[in-house]
Amino acid sequence: MEYNTQLDRLIIPEYGRNIQGMIEYCCKLKDREERNLCARAIIQVMGQLNPHLRDIADYNHKLWDHLFIISQFKLDVDSPYPIPSPETFKEKPKKLDYPKGKIRFKHYGKTIEDIIKKARELPEGPERKELTRQIANHLKKSYFNWNKDSITDDVIFKNLADLSSGELKLDDNTVLSSHQELRGAKKFFHKNPKHKNNNNNHKHKNPRKF
Repeated sequence: MEYNTQLDRLIIPEYGRNIQGMIEYCCKLKDREERNLCARAIIQVMGQLNPHLRDIADYNHKLWDHLFIISQFKLDVDSPYPIPSPETFKEKPKKLDYPKGKIRFKHYGKTIEDIIKKARELPEGPERKELTRQIANHLKKSYFNWNKDSITDDVIFKNLADLSSGELKLDDNTVLSSHQELRGAKKFFHKNPKHKNNNNNHKHKNPRKF
């Protein structure tokens, strides 16, 4: 009896041992035309085994690259794409630079600071006023997720002023979303009638028996 630990290492485990065996067989074929036919047949099977790859750009190119990788770059066939080399896959990926800069209020996040910066660039008028109100509501919602007990509009107005260097202000009579409205927004997905209808449709799919 053979155990997996006694067999050769799978180069790309997602394709399984049978694909790897087929590629090894293809490498041993002496006739080039026969190898080409065999390679194209293997590509079709590889695509059927991994349909999720179809959502990736250059789907076929990816399959051919995997074919050569599994063959350990020994397969000599006519590929419709440039044949990769082992050196191509030994290159280390470029180091990603993490975003720098401090976040004034971490519970609000960095994105809202960028939105506030854009809002400050708008001229005075209804558009700037409405965007300021929307930003304040978003701040209140974010604050509510972090601390449900001590949230007041005064705190939000003060934080908004701090984040905008005092440039974004709302009228004293402005009323932001209530606690109930903020809770309702979080529960909307679960209470949406469309989702209930979908569930009911699933329940009534079976035909009625007479």
